[in-house]
Amino acid sequence: MRVLVVTNMYPTADKPAFGTFVRDQVESLRALGVDVDVFFMDGKASRLNYARGFADLRRRLRRHAPYDLIHAHYVFSGLVAISQRRLPVVLTHHGIEVVLGWQGHLCRWITPRVDAVIVTSRGVKRALGDEDAVVIPCGVDMARFAPMPQAEARARLGLPSDAKLVLFAGEPRPEKRLEIIQAAVGLLAAEDSRVQLVVASNRPHEEMPLYMNACDALALASDFEGSPMVIKEAMACNLPIVSVDVGDVAEIMGDTEGCYLCERTPEDMAAKLRLALARGGRTDGRRRVAHLSLEATARQILAVYERVLATRRESRVR
Repeated sequence: MRVLVVTNMYPTADKPAFGTFVRDQVESLRALGVDVDVFFMDGKASRLNYARGFADLRRRLRRHAPYDLIHAHYVFSGLVAISQRRLPVVLTHHGIEVVLGWQGHLCRWITPRVDAVIVTSRGVKRALGDEDAVVIPCGVDMARFAPMPQAEARARLGLPSDAKLVLFAGEPRPEKRLEIIQAAVGLLAAEDSRVQLVVASNRPHEEMPLYMNACDALALASDFEGSPMVIKEAMACNLPIVSVDVGDVAEIMGDTEGCYLCERTPEDMAAKLRLALARGGRTDGRRRVAHLSLEATARQILAVYERVLATRRESRVR
């Protein structure tokens, strides 16, 4: 099977954390024997790259050996992908774009125009309103995100050995509500000067397991998420978590001791962080995300591909 992945998120030298979950998915599909090429449109660098993408995709399809299928990530990539009619298109809606104003309308417009839709959580599926969408969260690299001694991780990052560290991991876009986490940590720091916030933004993905093993808790306050990778990665590292009830966080954390849901306020987040920090130690969260390994999710995606291609073959026979 030859697949062309069309995406507007993929790691680059200057943005090493940008779309790592797409890259990991590509590599996991390749590990299963799927021949995958990547067509990356860097819309963040220039919106014109989307306009160029239509012609660039056609040139790509003419100059390369035939593909069997296109897998697009995010709605803008999907629009480019369906501009060609020859190949079936699978589209993954990852999260916030489904409810983001006019982008949400685009997501609902394009959904019936592709051959299959993947969503990363049941919440995204409900927001999209597509009963046929297949829920497949992005997988976790369980080999990379694994527990290690906290002292070693702190030493490698140059973090203080005696501090109580709360981690924010990701790009501090407005919807991530970093200001709530900052205020919550500020309340705790007024009680205990050892409490500090660590912001790990635009760091190489290879460093993130160090941050998750170095810190004492992860905080998430986003207005909207699909299936946040930081939660699954933190669980794989047995890191305590304090998060608002967003995306599939409640489902992923379940009843894991040391992980807490909170309201989207500094006061309640501080109260739950206080519990996590006072408890000390790690969680056993890794057991709860074992079924979300890269290989397991890649096999689910491959099953979608196979179903789409089988349907296309049947329609040709008719």
